[in-house]
Amino acid sequence: MNKILLTGCMLACVLFMSFTFSQPGLQPIMQRGKKVYDTYCLTCHQADGAGVPRMNPPLIKTTYVLGDKKRLINIVLKGFNESVEINGDYYDNPMPAQPQLTDQQVADVLTYVRNSFGNKGTAITLAEVKAERAKLKK
Repeated sequence: MNKILLTGCMLACVLFMSFTFSQPGLQPIMQRGKKVYDTYCLTCHQADGAGVPRMNPPLIKTTYVLGDKKRLINIVLKGFNESVEINGDYYDNPMPAQPQLTDQQVADVLTYVRNSFGNKGTAITLAEVKAERAKLKK
């Protein structure tokens, strides 16, 4: 029974990744976004996006990831230092701002996160990131 379940899970992951990477125009964004994620996000949010219990929040199907794009962009640009409740657990570990990331890198990594780990969200565009970063300079 465990082999069947494991095989089914692996097949589902392969099919999901095939679907995600086969969407026109999304493949290069997802590849670039994964590189940024692996470099800057993976340590805290883990390879599977599950985070670290009671420390670093999960990125799996949360309103922070799939909700308001502007809020998500600003979390990356300005950091996040609030206690947040996600799925009944509280997370207090601050996330530092990532000002070293280019607008394109922010758009790519957030599009990657919004379309990985079982998430299905719309892309974050370069224009959306530029607009939010411009507001920070005012």
